[in-house]
Amino acid sequence: MRADVPLIDICNATIWRGNTRVFAGLNLRIEQHERVAIVGPNGAGKTTLLKTINREIYPVAGAGSHVRILGRDNWNVWALRRHIGVVSHDLQMRYTPATTALEVVVSGFHSSIGVHGTLADRVTPAERTAARTTLEQLGVGDLASTELRHMSTGQQRRCLLARALVHDPATLILDEPTAGLDFAASFDFLARIRDLAARGRNVLIVTHHLSDIPPEVDRVVLLADGRVAADGAKAVVLDGKTLSDVYGTPIRVTEIDGHYLAYPG
Repeated sequence: MRADVPLIDICNATIWRGNTRVFAGLNLRIEQHERVAIVGPNGAGKTTLLKTINREIYPVAGAGSHVRILGRDNWNVWALRRHIGVVSHDLQMRYTPATTALEVVVSGFHSSIGVHGTLADRVTPAERTAARTTLEQLGVGDLASTELRHMSTGQQRRCLLARALVHDPATLILDEPTAGLDFAASFDFLARIRDLAARGRNVLIVTHHLSDIPPEVDRVVLLADGRVAADGAKAVVLDGKTLSDVYGTPIRVTEIDGHYLAYPG
């Protein structure tokens, strides 16, 4: 993939989710080399934007309007997953409790939820080997045959991360990465994301919580009411007044060692 092609190029896009128009005239460009966080209140359009990037939702066709991922208007989802890995709490909840860690990771090769029925016959030894290796790299190799119901939420989330990484994609998209995790699991998971970013992985984080944004992320896109309310350097966008205006409540922000925290103003 050419390095000069944007990861995301959205121009004058109108996007509906069901019967609700979420975006009208949306413009957003994110380069492949950037590490970006997308934040905003409930209903701001974060989930819709993520589904649009994942090609679960398509924009209204119109002259002068487009949504291009890595330079293309249309993607086969299996081909796209070789370039972009996705981790989300919603995706995690779609797996049955009886699914094993290995099955979760192998399903990443097929963009499926599990590898049941005839799909199981298409799994190759090379895919199983790659899945085991990725689980081991994330410290959960011993759970390969363990069902999700016998794991902690943090272990389950690492299995989802392994699923996203098994293709070795250049870009990793994380939707609410610490949802449902306690402090220990949250810190562990975010440390792994920081390590991936430090090793050159492109990271796009969609979150409600400023504490989910690692120091390696240097750009923040703030959404509000289906529009881009602010977009720029993290230190500029994560400003108490800006956030207070968007969220409609007094907010103060502090920065500690590159981590940002919000608290009542």
